[in-house]
Amino acid sequence: MSQHEPLRLHVPEPSGRPGSPTDFSYLHLSEAGAVRRPPVDTSHFGTQDLAYELIRVLDPEGRAVGPWAPEVSPAQLRKGLRAMMKTRIFDARMLIAQRQKKISFYMQCLGEEAIAVAHAQALEPGDMCFPTYRQQGLLLSRDDIPMAELMCQLLSNECDPLKGRQLPVMYSYKRAGFFSISGNLGTQYIQAVGWAMASAIKGDTRIASGWIGDGATAESDFHNALTFAHVYRAPVILNVVNNQWAISTFQAVAGGEAASFAARGVGCGIASLRVDGNDFLAVLAASRWAAERARSNLGPTLIEWVTYRAGPHSTSDDPSKYRPADDWERFPLGDPVQRLKQHLIVLGAWSEQEHQQVQLELEAEVAAAQKEAESHGTLLDGHIPSAATMFDDVYAEMPAHLRRQRQELGV
Repeated sequence: MSQHEPLRLHVPEPSGRPGSPTDFSYLHLSEAGAVRRPPVDTSHFGTQDLAYELIRVLDPEGRAVGPWAPEVSPAQLRKGLRAMMKTRIFDARMLIAQRQKKISFYMQCLGEEAIAVAHAQALEPGDMCFPTYRQQGLLLSRDDIPMAELMCQLLSNECDPLKGRQLPVMYSYKRAGFFSISGNLGTQYIQAVGWAMASAIKGDTRIASGWIGDGATAESDFHNALTFAHVYRAPVILNVVNNQWAISTFQAVAGGEAASFAARGVGCGIASLRVDGNDFLAVLAASRWAAERARSNLGPTLIEWVTYRAGPHSTSDDPSKYRPADDWERFPLGDPVQRLKQHLIVLGAWSEQEHQQVQLELEAEVAAAQKEAESHGTLLDGHIPSAATMFDDVYAEMPAHLRRQRQELGV
């Protein structure tokens, strides 16, 4: 008889369920300003500790401290705050539109606004983002993307350039360097690495930025992307948004319990950082560091953004079924909008009165854009592309089998 105990598996469990508060002690949090900032030409060996520490800039009083505090003007910070506020208002109105059955589906980025908005400030024209469905801040932070255009893609109306073929929130904007979002999670990561490799092969100067959530890191595409990025030193930023929850599974199920997601990058030979994703200045600083590495032929950087999904996974989800309802209020990294607001007030570049005024201005701006977009149709009034258009723009010359299918459809 064996003297060993029976074998058993470890099944990760979240540290909070409905009816009991979450114990956030599982999050390793560093003090603001305490984490070192290595030179951009450091190797992956030189970032091993940074894959487990947490890069933070804003202290509890709203001051920027430590070696990662970026050089940034108050005007740029004000622009970032406005973009985060606009993104949050946009999300709120589109959520209501979905409940009114004007939109079939919607996904908010509530609580994660700083990541996309600050990251966008570190990119240059011509760079290409391969996002997931919670990076609308990359678009809403730009001055050249009218909100009404975005809303038409959500409404799948007559002015939707995608002709209703794409699920709402899966935008496509070539002119903005925003690659078409894929519903097959993980594919965008290998696409980002491939695009970056092509840019290098052509001798271009543009870099790629790929995005993935903590849950999708369990997909094989994530690991394949890391291998190619490391081997060929692709000029790409590999973003992992760890918002603690996939559709309904805790981040530990994807491997974030005993190790950080950033540590996977180090294990693959990639310089990696773990960053406070609710700290606008930390996001900006880390994004600039990674972008400089990519542009200087120093290879890829993997960044784990630690944040929290404040709302449902989508309009089809009810998070109260699997996690405490007040988690976001208790999340130790706070609200990214409030933290940047506090910092600007400390600088004397913002005030409570101005914040309220900007809130009203942005609400009016979003409402006007929605009115314009809805004038071209919604799901309620039937002003949507004809089913016949599904056969268009697929082949230069429609093959016989598609012609037969179109005839059978009677369009």
